[in-house]
Amino acid sequence: MSEAAAVQQSVLLLAHGSPDASGDVPKFLMRVTGGRALPSGVVEEVERRYTMIGRSPLTEITLQQGRLLAAKLRLPVYVGMRNWHPYISDVLRQMVKNAVRYAVVICLAPQNSRTSVGLYRAALRSCADPQLRFDFVESWHDQPHLIQAFAEKLRMGRDRAQAEMGKDVPVIFTAHSVPERTILEGDPYDDQARETAQLVAAAAHLEPAAWRLAFQSQGMSGGAWLGPTVESTLMDLKRSGYSGVFIQPIGFLCDHVEVLYDIDIVFKQFAEREGMRLWRAESLNDSPLLISALADIAKSRLGAPAGNATQS
Repeated sequence: MSEAAAVQQSVLLLAHGSPDASGDVPKFLMRVTGGRALPSGVVEEVERRYTMIGRSPLTEITLQQGRLLAAKLRLPVYVGMRNWHPYISDVLRQMVKNAVRYAVVICLAPQNSRTSVGLYRAALRSCADPQLRFDFVESWHDQPHLIQAFAEKLRMGRDRAQAEMGKDVPVIFTAHSVPERTILEGDPYDDQARETAQLVAAAAHLEPAAWRLAFQSQGMSGGAWLGPTVESTLMDLKRSGYSGVFIQPIGFLCDHVEVLYDIDIVFKQFAEREGMRLWRAESLNDSPLLISALADIAKSRLGAPAGNATQS
């Protein structure tokens, strides 16, 4: 038995976090910005979005993903949020208290960007216990079960859309936008998002002309953000003669505000104003294939020589 297998092992899932209710938005946004105050109009707009969807189920779904993964692995699985409860720092203290010594860390953002995965890695530095070692998974955008999970949801949803439409409906894959400067500085996020889209399209047997990739949820701060936007892509498809479109977010693993508000409300209303119909793939949420993807990643790291683990 390896040294890592001899110590208590676990998996740590990391996610962005989401406020429990619209009234928690100001405190949540202060966490997101690292304490930097935002203009009142920005805060009010985010509060409005959360009010419109009622609540974000991100935390609830992520905790369920952790429970399902723990049952599959028969190992402890911890869940930490960067910007809300349960905070990563609190979870790390609990892991130390539970004598965990080795953890495979998986960010629930498959494509690697310093604006997401990089910040999760930085958050791990709040653990000062040198005996707790991390094996940090940098990205898993091309994991076979992840691709199958997306393709399964795509086929199911698009088949229904095309039956309603009576003809082919093109697909727009979406991922969260990042500042363009991030990509210019060598961030792999754009390339990895495109590779995920290509792999899902191939698994769903889409012809190259049947799909596009767009970036959504551009930030409210200044500066250029990665595109094309979903709105501009919808307009391109309209000019090409399409009157319906199917959206699948491939940068998100569960329902939350960027899906329930940005896609289900904003993009749908935009499409309707342009005389188009819009459908969306179901989010992966508790998909067995998603849990299998996470389990495969964890199994590939668990039991590895302790020297391969990285202290973050």
